[in-house]
Amino acid sequence: MTVPSEELELAAAFPPAERDRWREMVKGVLRKSGAATEDTPLDEIEGLLTRESYDGVPIAPLYTREDAPPGRPGLAPYVREVRPDGEGIAGWDVRQLNTHADAATATREAILADLENGATSIWLRLDDAAALPEVLNGVLLDLAPVVLDAGALATAVAEAFLALAAERGNAADVSGNLGADPLGLAARTGTLGSLDEAAALAVRCAREFPRLRAVVADGTPYHDAGGSDAEELGAAVAAGVAYLRALTGAGLGVDEAFARIEFRLAAGADQFATIAKVRAARRLWSRVAEVSGAADGTAARIHAVTSSAMMTRRDPWVNLLRTTVAAFAAGVGGADAVTVQPFDARLGLPDAFARRIARNTQTLLLEESSLARVVDPAGGSWYVESLTEGLARATWAWFTDIEKAGGLAAALDSGLVADRVAATWARRRRDIACRKAKITGVSEFADPGETLPARTPAPPAPGGGLPVVHYAQDFEAHRDRSDAHAEATGTRPRVFLATLGPVAVHTARASFAANLFQAGGVETVTGAPEEFAASGTTVVCLCSSDELYRERATEAARALRDAGAVKVWLAGKGTYEGVDATVYAGCDAIDALETTLRDLGVNG
Repeated sequence: MTVPSEELELAAAFPPAERDRWREMVKGVLRKSGAATEDTPLDEIEGLLTRESYDGVPIAPLYTREDAPPGRPGLAPYVREVRPDGEGIAGWDVRQLNTHADAATATREAILADLENGATSIWLRLDDAAALPEVLNGVLLDLAPVVLDAGALATAVAEAFLALAAERGNAADVSGNLGADPLGLAARTGTLGSLDEAAALAVRCAREFPRLRAVVADGTPYHDAGGSDAEELGAAVAAGVAYLRALTGAGLGVDEAFARIEFRLAAGADQFATIAKVRAARRLWSRVAEVSGAADGTAARIHAVTSSAMMTRRDPWVNLLRTTVAAFAAGVGGADAVTVQPFDARLGLPDAFARRIARNTQTLLLEESSLARVVDPAGGSWYVESLTEGLARATWAWFTDIEKAGGLAAALDSGLVADRVAATWARRRRDIACRKAKITGVSEFADPGETLPARTPAPPAPGGGLPVVHYAQDFEAHRDRSDAHAEATGTRPRVFLATLGPVAVHTARASFAANLFQAGGVETVTGAPEEFAASGTTVVCLCSSDELYRERATEAARALRDAGAVKVWLAGKGTYEGVDATVYAGCDAIDALETTLRDLGVNG
């Protein structure tokens, strides 16, 4: 039963919340920080705290009932999930990724272990159609959906799978996806696959394998190249529309064509952005279905896979946290299938422990946290609803740009997509370099002396299309240089932190400087300036308060020079005689580390 808010005694015990009163209180805080003045109008306060996503979607500090969601769960445009209110308990498909690496037996054993221990479907990446029967030996195709991912060999592998299903008598019950994605292939390799072959597979599925999808509209190549959420979604929707044209052109009806397409999207560790992305994808595809004349009830089927770009090689254990948040967000957003990448995926082929943890992450979310027992868990968040709407609009604008360029194939060929994604990656890369976008264990709280787990090398990914980036790559490149130097010389590059004044005065900036230099694999030694000569390094960073800098920085820098320092940094801002450069919150840490490694004789 719904009780009007005015009848709730608890709520009635408090005065009604007023936006202007909130603004006045925030203004008082901003005045103390200097961000606002007494003359700042109240209606400008929220703007001072509003930021924009990479898609230009405003992220405001406050949302109200005016941002309430449209519609109800189970109804178009399916922003609030496909399931209607009260439909009952349902979960998502726990989809585990398997990579064929010239070891069909090992892959088969891994697949069976997945299915026996929590996975409900298999995502199979392989490049050998002949190995398929052995890889899927023991897999019940009528019970365990199989999603293929064979790149340029998609048609050959799909034909082998269909032959295997027919041979086993599973045609009516086999489910999953044949994985045809000629536009995704173009994005990854620069070579466009055959839309006609993809359409032919879809027609065959519609006629002979009614539960089997044939085509994937994959947005992850654009995410993996550093693109934004709207750029990923826009390209995926454009791919979906191109496939609709190809499938209907091959003779399928509109509804039959929609039923053969599945979307694949990246789920990142920004939980609200990921929730909004999955929800916006359904809204966008619902609009495409509407203008295409599809039947009511046509909703996007979405496979969310935890982001490859966010994964790190350094301190890989933190990937456990990233993938957990990403999987949670994908589930809350209403993804139909979720793949959690093992925490060691950047190091090579995941071991059995990492694969088990990846499976169990989803099992805990589903069984222990009961995440799937709630229809549209994000529906009460005015922030999520506003973010979903803004993202959907930004995506539609990008999608229409792609369509105006002649469709996704033409936009890829002309460089329109590559240029747009590259510009976003450049902005994101600057934010990472300045540690505005922090990466725990890499750009923050790094351990220069860590020992990484050893893994079997993974098969090389195809190249030639959009670049594949990792958010941590610049910091990790510096760490690699530091490790190589330590292996060659027996000592790791080192910076001396010269502290001025008592501990309470210099601790904050000394900790900041140590954190920054260690992110590049540089050890730090802390002590008084007179201890520098025995530190075994030629680079030093002064650490203290602004007051003590004014009193002692110049004298200390001169003494450090006399003791053999070739470079004097200062933690903080300001210009002082003898100080070469400064490091501070928001500085370009990558540039500072590059300079430091060069000054210490560490080769690039």
